[in-house]
Amino acid sequence: MDGSGRLGWAKYAWLLCFGLVAVGCGGANFNGRVYESDELSFEVQHIPPSWEAIDASHGLITFRDDSAQATIAVNGRCGEDGDDVPLTALTHHLFLSFTEREVVSQEESMLDGRAVLRTEINAKLDGVPKHFIVYVLKKNTCVYDFVHISPEGASAQSRSDFDRFVAGFHTRRP
Repeated sequence: MDGSGRLGWAKYAWLLCFGLVAVGCGGANFNGRVYESDELSFEVQHIPPSWEAIDASHGLITFRDDSAQATIAVNGRCGEDGDDVPLTALTHHLFLSFTEREVVSQEESMLDGRAVLRTEINAKLDGVPKHFIVYVLKKNTCVYDFVHISPEGASAQSRSDFDRFVAGFHTRRP
């Protein structure tokens, strides 16, 4: 894959490294604020006007912020590793296929009444440096991943918008 096109590198990174499969249940729907499927139901708020919702089969909801050259994705899965795997291990698992990983910061806080781990990391995929902000949350036997992918040194505003977006996340049912 040559990575051409506005989503080439992002699709490649997600497919190779995250290996997360969108919930394949019939009836999955995102109306711009609420995601509903047979397995998951959650609400997001604070979606910046610069974020364009895009269709990506490897994320439950995905946005593109062209002004910051950033891709933002939310994924979730239930029953696989929601109880017994620590947040740090779940986070590190997301970056197994990357090289030159450098954790910039890592801190635990609360989100939707549960512990969430926020990790900022610089890493390379096929020699291309990227900056990631990742939140990993476990709630009700489900694991949620929130990912912001951008070039190193990209817009601080986009990163701030992402943090605010994640802070507005709420599950709607177990």
